Amino acid sequence: MTARSRNAQETRAELLAAARARFAADGFERTTLRAVAADVGIDPALVIRYFGNKQELFAAAAEFTLDLPDLGDVEPDRLAEALLPRFFAVWEDDGQFLALLRAAMTSPAAADKMREVFADQVGPKLATATPDRPRQRAGLLGAFIVGLATARYALGNPAVAEMDHAELTTWITPVVRQILTGPYPETP
Repeated sequence: MTARSRNAQETRAELLAAARARFAADGFERTTLRAVAADVGIDPALVIRYFGNKQELFAAAAEFTLDLPDLGDVEPDRLAEALLPRFFAVWEDDGQFLALLRAAMTSPAAADKMREVFADQVGPKLATATPDRPRQRAGLLGAFIVGLATARYALGNPAVAEMDHAELTTWITPVVRQILTGPYPETP
């Protein structure tokens, strides 16, 4: 191992970057604290010192902000157009989301983190665009968006993964509009 400066903030940032890369590539279950430490060139005990355990490291590494726009004044036909660029940016430019998405399939801690993101960042923004039943509508849109991200990025389904942003937006705009603002289906 090479000699390292003792800058705690730099070490913490390097650990988070290494953890994000590991979780994205290997998933939650196969990522080890020892591997993350080796990627940074430090003793594994330092990972525990900074983060406590793998779940806490994952929670710190999986932090991301969707920064969704205010949807209160967006026309129903433009909701997908307002939302999707931000989702695309997070999906494609932010390794934390893909790591979180993959890990959420097998890790309760990751699934909790995904639910937290939707509850804290997505649900409140979507609620401003809905005429009624905001919790159900936000939940359904969340399920649709996570399914879309899974098909496009985790599974690499060619029919979805090969579409450019404009084509994908065209296809899913009516779905987003229906889920968020369409009439509530009456039950028999």
